Amino acid sequence: MKEKNLEITILLDYYGGVLTEKQREVIELYYEDDLSLSEIAEHSGITRQGVRDAIKRGENTMLELEENLGFVKKMEEYRERLERISTLNEEIERFNRQNVYSRYISERTGEINRLTEEESDGI
Repeated sequence: MKEKNLEITILLDYYGGVLTEKQREVIELYYEDDLSLSEIAEHSGITRQGVRDAIKRGENTMLELEENLGFVKKMEEYRERLERISTLNEEIERFNRQNVYSRYISERTGEINRLTEEESDGI
């Protein structure tokens, strides 16, 4: 269940803007604030079934968008590539320090570190 919660929370970050205000509100209350359907119904002034329906419609909308657009998947692949670049760069830095020491290589690997950190901070 926690994996499902995390998936919906991540989808909400990417696709929450396309949901109706009510769908977004009840999904946030359910997944992020961990309120029960009854608590959300009382808070929102709708029935428990209305809350459940809004959550399901919102989930389905976001899942369909991810299936068609794949923003979350693409972002995860992007993160993985950045991590791989960082790992390779560390290997180059280590090799440079231990074997040849080139100032040129040291400067370039430093620049790669800065760029990958900036990219990581932006996502």
